[in-house]
Amino acid sequence: MIRDITLGQYYPGDSVIHRLDPRIKIIATVLYIIELFIVNSFMGFGVCAIVLLAAVALSKVPLSFIMRGLKPILIILLFTFFLNIFMLDGKILWQLGFLKITDKGLYTAVFMSIRLILLIIGSSLLTLATTPISLTDGIERLLTPLQKIGVPTHEIAMMMSIALRFIPTLLEETDKIMKAQQARGADFESGNIFARAKSLIPILVPLFVSAFRIAQDLAMAMEARCYRGGKGRTRLHEMKMKKRDIWCLIGINAFLGIVIAERIFLG
Repeated sequence: MIRDITLGQYYPGDSVIHRLDPRIKIIATVLYIIELFIVNSFMGFGVCAIVLLAAVALSKVPLSFIMRGLKPILIILLFTFFLNIFMLDGKILWQLGFLKITDKGLYTAVFMSIRLILLIIGSSLLTLATTPISLTDGIERLLTPLQKIGVPTHEIAMMMSIALRFIPTLLEETDKIMKAQQARGADFESGNIFARAKSLIPILVPLFVSAFRIAQDLAMAMEARCYRGGKGRTRLHEMKMKKRDIWCLIGINAFLGIVIAERIFLG
């Protein structure tokens, strides 16, 4: 399950989505998340799903690879589903003792689950189709206006990029530690969910030690390359807007307008 987490991973490719300006991809992802929270009907979610599937097809990232990212958060999805389905009042559809399923609870549970799934897939597509360096440059460029009020935009962008970049690294390290402990007789599979959660505690100490070691190695590598922050730095590849970037921005804004109109006139 550790290897199934796709957030923060980069899937190499040369698709239209890969070649888009990282600033456009970041803006498109933020607007898409906003649209998901504006939508209040299943028809709206259907439109969002079609747009997302079109983006996945254009990115040429296998849908099966993206769907793997849903496995690690399956528990959260199930928890959210059952929390809504049993806790909301409404017309009772089924009841057993104090447990009851209402029409409003069932509607909300399915609604929230679809929203979470589309949110995770849409967010994962950003990192899958954008290299960490491009993502850092894109975030920094978008935050550039904040430099006028003293905000260290380069450092913020660098920290966000490093955090995303090292998610797969730490997951791989966790997998190695678990396999090493299993070879020594540790059991992470048997027992109920609480027993399995408790059995993961011995992993935390070596994982923290490994994380600090990786952070120290990264700091030493950055110092060896004379890294001193964003001031005075130049870039090998300057970002320039192209026609495909403009059309993508127009398309995502048009989609946002359609979603808002659907919410106003049909919601």
